Amino acid sequence: MLTKKLNVCLLGLLVLFGCADAQTGGSGFASLPAPKAGEKVATFAGGCFWSLSEGLYELKGVNKVVAGYSGGTTKNPTYEDVCGKNTGHAESVQVYYNPAEISYAALAEAFFYAHDPTTVDRQGPDVGDDYRSAAFYRTPEEKKTLESVIAKVNASHHYSSPIVTQVVPFKILYPAENYHQGYYRLHMDNPYISHVSVPKVLKLRKAMNSLLKPEFQHKGPS
Repeated sequence: MLTKKLNVCLLGLLVLFGCADAQTGGSGFASLPAPKAGEKVATFAGGCFWSLSEGLYELKGVNKVVAGYSGGTTKNPTYEDVCGKNTGHAESVQVYYNPAEISYAALAEAFFYAHDPTTVDRQGPDVGDDYRSAAFYRTPEEKKTLESVIAKVNASHHYSSPIVTQVVPFKILYPAENYHQGYYRLHMDNPYISHVSVPKVLKLRKAMNSLLKPEFQHKGPS
């Protein structure tokens, strides 16, 4: 069965790389734990969740990241359902973090540097609304923070085009299959990871180096 990543390969640049087959690994779904005492959660969508999960996990104060699906209408979707682009869901990540170590504003800023927030329904070779850029807020304060961070990044001219990220209320995140969790580190030899995901992680490390966990500061791809 063709997976989304394989479909992208056949359609575009990744045909040269030989992308991942999502059928590798267990097919069960990951668990979505409740936040621990003093812990908060934040949910973002920024293209393929393999690189976004890794990039945000490397930040100080981030305890766990769960890859999943959010922003759509289909209940309990599978990866193949989302690949079909009929669920309305985007590949997303739920970040469990300690607000005493990293603020929501800093986390949001890192999110904007972890992908390209200036393209609509596209991240590089990955095309479709399941790859859209979205930030899901849980409170009016988080919405204001996101709008403020967007204005800050736009004013910095870090990107040549304005941010088009959707800022929308959080409703639910359905955890993705187990094989998507920690996929980046487990498949560093995968051409999609090395050619598409690694540059995104390195981009975030460069932009937010002072906020990285010590083991990731000034570090290369692996």
